[in-house]
Amino acid sequence: MAQILIVDDSPTEIHVLKSMLEKHGFEVETAENGTEGIERAKELKPDLILMDVVMPGLNGFQATRQLTRDAETASIPVLIVTTKDQETDRVWGMRQGAKDYLTKPVTEKSLLEKINATLAVAG
Repeated sequence: MAQILIVDDSPTEIHVLKSMLEKHGFEVETAENGTEGIERAKELKPDLILMDVVMPGLNGFQATRQLTRDAETASIPVLIVTTKDQETDRVWGMRQGAKDYLTKPVTEKSLLEKINATLAVAG
């Protein structure tokens, strides 16, 4: 099954997302901030990354841009999962290289639909 890296500074969000994904057979790894997310992505080469935006230090937009512009991680699709729900945020996230954009709180159904659609395109 696909390996998914969750990058989020909220232990609660990580728990909720991880529970949803593991229930459907995904292997889940986590990182607590953008910098750690980039390191873990290079180390693990996951099939997909779920990226929060609002985090201390390197934010999710910056981390997504670094991941999608680095040859080592450019092939890993990034889905932004954030509370930022303005159209400008969505457009900016996609410009940084994200494949899709979900706003919290996410439903299990919408999360799985986005992940499966993105993995289908990537695979």
